[in-house]
Amino acid sequence: MKTISGRDFARIVERRGWRLLRVAGSHHIYGKQGSVVRLSIPVHGNQPLKIGLLRHLAKLADVENELN
Repeated sequence: MKTISGRDFARIVERRGWRLLRVAGSHHIYGKQGSVVRLSIPVHGNQPLKIGLLRHLAKLADVENELN
């Protein structure tokens, strides 16, 4: 799995139906209709997300196949 920035990951989840609920500092909080899951995506410019966090967020958002 290649690393991507928080901004790029946010674009991916938005295409999958996730909506930006609020911004708390540098963390963008996303939610999806009918789901209790909330994604907190750190957006620090173009810095890549660490691989463990990226895998965890991708699993929660069900977008693992788009990152390979």
